[in-house]
Amino acid sequence: MTGKSQLGDFLQARRSQLRPEDVGVPTYGERRRVPGLRREELALLAGVSASYYTRLEQGQSLSASPEVLDAIASALRLDGSERRYLHDLVQVDRHRTRVRRPAPERVTEATSQLLDVLADVPAIVLGRRSDVLAWNRLGHALFAGHLDGGAPDLSAQRPNMARLVFLDGHTRDLYADWPSKARAVVGNLRLMAARHPQDPALHVLLGELSAKSSEFASMWADHRVKACTVASYEMRHPLVGPLTVVQQTLSQGPGPNIVVATTEAESPSRAALALLAQAVAQNTIPADPVRTGPRVGTA
Repeated sequence: MTGKSQLGDFLQARRSQLRPEDVGVPTYGERRRVPGLRREELALLAGVSASYYTRLEQGQSLSASPEVLDAIASALRLDGSERRYLHDLVQVDRHRTRVRRPAPERVTEATSQLLDVLADVPAIVLGRRSDVLAWNRLGHALFAGHLDGGAPDLSAQRPNMARLVFLDGHTRDLYADWPSKARAVVGNLRLMAARHPQDPALHVLLGELSAKSSEFASMWADHRVKACTVASYEMRHPLVGPLTVVQQTLSQGPGPNIVVATTEAESPSRAALALLAQAVAQNTIPADPVRTGPRVGTA
């Protein structure tokens, strides 16, 4: 899964998803052998030569300027996340020899303190591969109460949210609209794959999910890109029943992110979350929101 093949596959996939009538390209009633726009049609919309666009789609041109990429993005009707993804892919190709493997991920003391403050809010810390690096007790109870609460401390047992969403029946049943959650996971993994092309563990994860889940393979082939920082999900929790949460990503720059789940004030969902908090409080598990132990993620 190199940056070069990703770039060509992404451009070709998005071009095939655009119908001529969507962008005002006349077809004069002709029958087309393949769906979507032709390369020369997309090039015309972007204001570049057909031969240049063809080389770019084939990964043979590394000199595309930001202005040209923006013109192609506009022609493809890419949103903000997809536009940034396109730029990332070209940068990876251009500077391939200078790309270094990502450093191991750590849960900083500041992040641990934030989890402590968020004791009444379900919160988990996710790495770039969607590994769960830490969670508070309510986050554990909401998202993965069927797993050992100390699992994030052990690299060999560390849960991975993408793997859970696609391969774990309990997690799948948590989401009433599972396809929506699944697409968000895939879209985020695409962004990470472009930003960290030299991360072997990430590519192993993508290969595993593609081999074990036909749904993941289909969504991955669709080349949809989405930075899912805020999304509402209806959950069906086995202990407290249905509740609607807003999952928000609290970005801290290039490092791991904290994902929190909030509910509307004075709503049945807020009551359900309070009931879950009571169940957690009555549990005999120690109350530390982040368990002591190794905090270094896998490389």
